[in-house]
Amino acid sequence: MMARRIEIFDTTLRDGEQSPGVSLNVQEKLEIARQLARLGVDVIEAGFPVASPGDFAAVEAIAKEVRGPVIAALARAVPGDIEKAAAALRPAARPRIHTFIATSPIHMQFKLRKSPEEVLELAAAAVRLARQYVDDVEFSAEDATRSDPEFLARVFAAAIEAGATVLNVPDTVGYTTPGEFARLIRYLRENVPGIERVKLSVHCHDDLGLAVANSLAGIEAGVTQVECTINGIGERAGNAALEEIVMALRTRADVYGCETGIVTQEIYRTSRLVSSLTGMLVQPNKAIVGENAFAHEAGIHADGVLKERSTYEIMTPESIGLKQSRLVLGKHSGRHAFRARLRELGYELSDQELQQAYERFIELADRKKTVTDRDIEALVAGAESRANIPEEYALEYLSVVSGTGGLATATVRLRRGGEVFTEAACGDGPVDACYRAIDRITGIHVELDSYQLQAVTGGKDAAGEVTVRLKDDGHVFIGRGLSTDVIEASARAYLHAFNKMLAARRDAAGTSAASATGTGAAGGAAAPAAGVDG
Repeated sequence: MMARRIEIFDTTLRDGEQSPGVSLNVQEKLEIARQLARLGVDVIEAGFPVASPGDFAAVEAIAKEVRGPVIAALARAVPGDIEKAAAALRPAARPRIHTFIATSPIHMQFKLRKSPEEVLELAAAAVRLARQYVDDVEFSAEDATRSDPEFLARVFAAAIEAGATVLNVPDTVGYTTPGEFARLIRYLRENVPGIERVKLSVHCHDDLGLAVANSLAGIEAGVTQVECTINGIGERAGNAALEEIVMALRTRADVYGCETGIVTQEIYRTSRLVSSLTGMLVQPNKAIVGENAFAHEAGIHADGVLKERSTYEIMTPESIGLKQSRLVLGKHSGRHAFRARLRELGYELSDQELQQAYERFIELADRKKTVTDRDIEALVAGAESRANIPEEYALEYLSVVSGTGGLATATVRLRRGGEVFTEAACGDGPVDACYRAIDRITGIHVELDSYQLQAVTGGKDAAGEVTVRLKDDGHVFIGRGLSTDVIEASARAYLHAFNKMLAARRDAAGTSAASATGTGAAGGAAAPAAGVDG
């Protein structure tokens, strides 16, 4: 019997970007969308166009440049939202408008302040309007798992009659359980007239840690599409993790009898890219893509794996694109060997990205005896994320004096165009002193929202990878830095985020970088409106 095909609807760029502290610019969203297309997702939900000019621009850019997957845009059951989504999707080869309205008693009474009959009419009207613009319309009943099943069936029937091609059943607040969810899906399949003519989808949140389990229960009950995000990022506790659903279906095909179109060898790279650009680190024990997912420390486990990998590994690292290094790189390896290793790891960089990555590779190789695949991945992520951000301020020199029992002092020299600026500052520690010196040079003080440091690999010469979030006028900018010197990595991360902020100010104000350094300008794309959690 042929395996049933499950379509993968990726909402990393819409629901995933609603994670607290995440703010992606247009180029970063486009970069992730291109990688999602390489991964083989069926649908990319590119954003919520009415939320902000930045979201509209991102959806439009993805619709214009990314081919293969369906490109979806979210819209409330409001004419203005739907018209905005249609405009952003105009360049797409395969557009889909995804419209939604809440159907649970608590949402209808307290949020919408509408009767069930009014909600039913609004749902049908929204689908009818969307069908005037596109042939593919998805309808979601927000908070479906806390809705009255009979009313939910009526709303879905009305959506089908109005022209919906996909029905989505969201567990918006992560409330349901696998058995309960499966029963709801079966009820809908049996009680919604015409449901056999449309795709049936689920969208599960992870508030109780059940998002993946509920999604798989939905698949067992007969749905044909699952909505998920890379690394499970998203509002509150996040969404169902794409990589976990896909690898569960692949590894336990004997149970589920389903397949997807995902190129699983692209999973690890996609996970790393999303982690890098969002600044959301993947926990070490995260299933599938965590640092420890294929690590075996217990003696009996290690012994078993050495004798036969399947004793303790139910899938291989290679199946998700995590390759073991066959080539040791050092400072004498040269550009050709570096490019060859990048290709083995699945990276195809532009000339600009390659040059930036190679320059950083040489710097790192001067300090480390050997450069590992994880080092290279971190370098490439940094080069990719910097490729489209003008480097307004570049680090030329850094010196720090610190110790116990006294203030730390940092001297920093930055280059801006043809000018060089040097300042010194004291701080509570070397990183604080460094950041104060940078602020003195730029004349701008921004809020450091978060600072994270992790070692890329083990060993005393391990490179440190720093991720920072800066806040400016309500917008968040994420920066990354890599160096064997963690203070240098910290400075590079700060400048990376700072340069993003200046670029966003420039874009928003339409002025030169010199005039964009005033405190009144704002930059960056606003997050989708609160409450959009389908």
